[in-house]
Amino acid sequence: MKDPYTIIKRVVATEKAINYIEKHNTLTFIVDLKATKHDIKKAVEELFGVKVLKVRTLITPKGEKKAYVRLAPEYKASDIASRLGIL
Repeated sequence: MKDPYTIIKRVVATEKAINYIEKHNTLTFIVDLKATKHDIKKAVEELFGVKVLKVRTLITPKGEKKAYVRLAPEYKASDIASRLGIL
């Protein structure tokens, strides 16, 4: 497995991303272009000690890969966002 720090490049802290944290328990990251959904899931679970329900990805117009990572209900995305300093 690849190093989780190379898979996840940075967290997205836009208004939309914060809305997703609050409404959908979902964190948004910019990830490595070659990372698969499985890689992203494993990296987030390893880095933050949470359980991931679902990963959705898209390529942005800038050519970056964005991942929406939905956490299991027993974990709060807002707690992780606070730890990362975006809330």
